[in-house]
Amino acid sequence: MSTRVASKSSAIPVQPVASPALLIPALLLFVSGAAALVYQVLWIKQLSLVVGVEVYAITTGISAFFAGLALGGLLFGRWADRLQQPVLLYAGLEVLVAVLGVGATFGMSLAASPFAWLEEHVGLLAWVLPFALVGIPALLMGGTLPVLVRSLASDPHQLGKAGGQLYAANTAGAIAGTLLAAFVLIATFGVRGSALAAAMLNLLAAAGALWFQRQRPAAIHAEEKHHAEKAPDRLALWLYSIAGGVALGYEVVWSQSIVQFMSTRTYAFAVVLATYLTGLFLGSVFLARRVDRLRDPWGVFGLLIAGAGLIALLEIALLGRWLIFAQSVAETWVLGLGASELAGMSARFAVAALSIVFVPTLLLGAAFPLALRLSVGREHVGRNVGEVVAYNTLGGIIGVMLCGFVLIPLLGLVRTLGLLAIIAAAVAYLAVRKGHGVKKGRRQAVVAIGLVSVAFAVFTPVNKLASLLPGARNGTLTFYEEGRGGTVAVVAQGSGQKIFQRLYIQGVSNTGDAMPSLRYMRIQALLPLLIHNGEPRSALVIGFGTGITAGALTRYPGLEHRVVAELLPSVVKAAPLFKGNFNAAADPGVDVRLRDGRQELLRNLQRYDLITLEPPPPSAAGVVNLYSRDFYQLAASRLQKQGLVAQWLPLPTQNIDDSRSLVRSFLDVFPYANLWTSEFHEMLLVGSMEPIELDAAKINQRFQQDTVRGTLQDVGIGSAAALMATWVTDRAGLERFAADARPVTDDQPRIEYAPWVRAKEISRVLPALLDLHVPVPLVNADAGFVERMNINRQRLMQFYRASLHAYDGDRDAWARDIREVMSGDSANPYYRWFVGE
Repeated sequence: MSTRVASKSSAIPVQPVASPALLIPALLLFVSGAAALVYQVLWIKQLSLVVGVEVYAITTGISAFFAGLALGGLLFGRWADRLQQPVLLYAGLEVLVAVLGVGATFGMSLAASPFAWLEEHVGLLAWVLPFALVGIPALLMGGTLPVLVRSLASDPHQLGKAGGQLYAANTAGAIAGTLLAAFVLIATFGVRGSALAAAMLNLLAAAGALWFQRQRPAAIHAEEKHHAEKAPDRLALWLYSIAGGVALGYEVVWSQSIVQFMSTRTYAFAVVLATYLTGLFLGSVFLARRVDRLRDPWGVFGLLIAGAGLIALLEIALLGRWLIFAQSVAETWVLGLGASELAGMSARFAVAALSIVFVPTLLLGAAFPLALRLSVGREHVGRNVGEVVAYNTLGGIIGVMLCGFVLIPLLGLVRTLGLLAIIAAAVAYLAVRKGHGVKKGRRQAVVAIGLVSVAFAVFTPVNKLASLLPGARNGTLTFYEEGRGGTVAVVAQGSGQKIFQRLYIQGVSNTGDAMPSLRYMRIQALLPLLIHNGEPRSALVIGFGTGITAGALTRYPGLEHRVVAELLPSVVKAAPLFKGNFNAAADPGVDVRLRDGRQELLRNLQRYDLITLEPPPPSAAGVVNLYSRDFYQLAASRLQKQGLVAQWLPLPTQNIDDSRSLVRSFLDVFPYANLWTSEFHEMLLVGSMEPIELDAAKINQRFQQDTVRGTLQDVGIGSAAALMATWVTDRAGLERFAADARPVTDDQPRIEYAPWVRAKEISRVLPALLDLHVPVPLVNADAGFVERMNINRQRLMQFYRASLHAYDGDRDAWARDIREVMSGDSANPYYRWFVGE
């Protein structure tokens, strides 16, 4: 290790750095960290609207945030070294973050259309817009930690302790910001209001810094003694950079591995992120107190990095049903304390996160004070701290992109995690080889960890995670692929005549090809085409899923253009396994575009006679983008004259109040709207900018086309009259249902942050919607058509009553009602599916 000998005396300001002296700076960085994570949560959410939720787009956008942090650490750390009062620079940075953070949030809410226009006209240069909106305020955020460390840590023997404790405080603030944004701010104030709240935190930190500067005693000057001082070590900097890439690589793998033990709700991801940050926080706090007394910093650094890699791998390799049992115990315990369903589910999320994420991040957090001690010199504190943060962040960016775009698609999740563990062991080996005072036992321990990592990387089954899918426990895995954007699996379930395939995306069940799914998806496609007042020639399906909706479009002869927007290539690849989709994925008449549905509308001016949506449930993270008033306005602008938008409305996936907000969003855009029941658990909203006239003669004529009739008869819709029997209400009825509910908007994505769904919610929302029924406003309908329609409706409503009895556990009432249903229509395949005949 090189050394530097002081050649002359110089005045060095010396500040005490014991914990009491760090209290105010730590509080400042806590507040600053909370604000930063609120902004990050908001900007990631907004980026999905600007550049799309497709994995390449959103990762590139997020990288702007981390690149800004890295560059800010480098620039402002160097600047702080030249200042006598760097606390003032810190205060200025917080004020600018407040101004630019709010400005970026408001700017991104308006940036989607300009970005789409720029990308079409200038290509990749369009990315300057989101990079600037995210990167500039992030650049200022990146300077806060090194500047504040520079203002305090003038004693080289206390740098590890001071820096570690301030880093811990900043990370603790990030935990608070993550939970605050997900559980309180966005639901209460919306996106823009949350940005204003974060700005208040920045201004509070700035004011606290100015007060702190005024209260500080004048710097005591001491003569520097002539002694040799070890220069900062560049190898430690580079090794910590690689460790940053490995750490963010873990996060990419964890994000795809943990979801099957979680939920697609935003709350779940917030708990996981908070657990990740808590590990970093506690690790840094623990070692910061001891780091400056360690005689073997290189050896400890190596053991921490290697240990994190091995434990991350072991936690996946040893996953089993025990985790599900532990989650259930935790949830039961929390509910037993009288907590809410959300608290109980959050306990489940926390158990999963603690089991998979926590321990490795604890070790990685402990490595930060060591990296500071090894990499920071006394004369360039700000610059060196900035370099540690910057290099680690830049390594993280590379790790995210390499894992997400190369390693996981090439090797899969388990092998990628194994490779990361081996890389971590290699970093550790270099560290222990570098340190001259490293104990022999620690070198041997690092080598042993590396060998064990290699063994588990090689021998852990590649289908480990697939075997733990909920459906795989009592079914047969027929398709599994780990690729960019997520894991896609298909599981065969059921028995006898009821065998069906179910689609899992990121370990969470989405849909399948059982009879109820076949019914509502075919209605989703064909009903709007049959009631269309013009002659529909084009249709767009947002969300390929099982391909059943897209396949139903191929059965309507009049269509000339059939377009499907789908995010994941693996979903399309799995389509042949599902029955009833008429091989839509391979049909040359179906144009499958691998793109986010909202971006497809934004970037393509093509107009459609029908836009039909079958996304995941609206409460799933990010899916609110396809249920907001802003989305419906965009969709309406892409309709032909008399065009229709058909929105899937699931009933049991959100509380009735949230269903009212979803309907309000739809009504705010479409002056003409009606509601249909497509299946017991689902309904269908149909909206238009033009009046919708239900012409019975035209509908019947279209229904009689052989391919249309056969497609609907297979799911229990035997005639045009039976199809019209699924009518529920018109706009007036929907207005009564929505009442004064607030709409879901891009700025107020309330459904994504709604309370947890109550048990048996369908028993509340379905009757409320069915009670809205008004007579079908048919024209050109003869008495026979009306009579057949009414008979079909009475039978359908009796079936729904029977199903509600089943939900309530009243078997006798179920049996009585279903017998009457079957006596009137025993050949109906939809009813027969439920009675097992």
